[in-house]
Amino acid sequence: MTATVYRSTGSWYVVKTPEGEVWNARLKGVMKLDGITSTNPIAVGDIVEMEEEDALENTAIITKIHDRRNYINRQSPSHRMQHHIVAANLDQSLLLVTLKEPRTSQGFIDRWLVTCEAYHIPAILIFNKADLYKKKETEKFDAWKEMYEDVGYRVIRMSVQTGEGVQEVKDCLQGKISLLSGHSGVGKSSFLNVILPDLRLKTQDVSGWSGKGIHTTTFAEMFDLPSGKVIDTPGMKEFGLVDISRAELSGYFPEMRALAGQCQFNDCLHAEEPGCVVKEAVREGDITEDRYVSYRTILDSIDDKNY
Repeated sequence: MTATVYRSTGSWYVVKTPEGEVWNARLKGVMKLDGITSTNPIAVGDIVEMEEEDALENTAIITKIHDRRNYINRQSPSHRMQHHIVAANLDQSLLLVTLKEPRTSQGFIDRWLVTCEAYHIPAILIFNKADLYKKKETEKFDAWKEMYEDVGYRVIRMSVQTGEGVQEVKDCLQGKISLLSGHSGVGKSSFLNVILPDLRLKTQDVSGWSGKGIHTTTFAEMFDLPSGKVIDTPGMKEFGLVDISRAELSGYFPEMRALAGQCQFNDCLHAEEPGCVVKEAVREGDITEDRYVSYRTILDSIDDKNY
């Protein structure tokens, strides 16, 4: 039987066949997982082959994982030298961003976008909680919207509370397999409750004094839409890059990729080297200083010895 993984809760997986049959499946104990070095060998979105184990209990044994057309991965929160596959076989990624309660940093956004670029997954930025915006947040949103749209990303302003932008985001999901990610407390579960009211996902307000979101999703799970699918993910405090070297990082910044090969040195990291067209573009205002600073911060965090 062929099935798609809808939920991963450890050693057991909830899978669904093309006919809509739901099974609880586990990995075959002696199965060799060639090339799998992540903390989770099977991810939500994977296509698997399985054999019936117990018809009465509706359990099955996974015997094969089909090749992934893509995936999103991150540094494992518990094992810094390993990676964790967030989800597989995606058409697009939606990152929910909030400017307050909690505040999403530009560094978090850019690391996520770098990963999407590395795995050729189109990314959309959704700025939620627009109903909380005052003058400061409105100015920040306008600046970031211009910055990210200028390099090719779609940016949507949304408020689940007032309904602003919700239909636009719903339209983005039509006919696609979409990954929904962001910090804890940015409103992923609240958004899903709006577009799929029968889910009744648990939500909780951001803790008041700390400004940090409360985790309400504990594992990745795929949901069927009238047209398309959406994968909800646990909230992330940080997003660590894996399998990306210092030499290739600039290729995942579209505005820098457009200038590839034009620097004085072929191996230019756009840091301290002379004759760098990227630094010149920053001075001329063709690349925003904030994006360049973000690039340098990420560059300095990459340890090629562990690559």
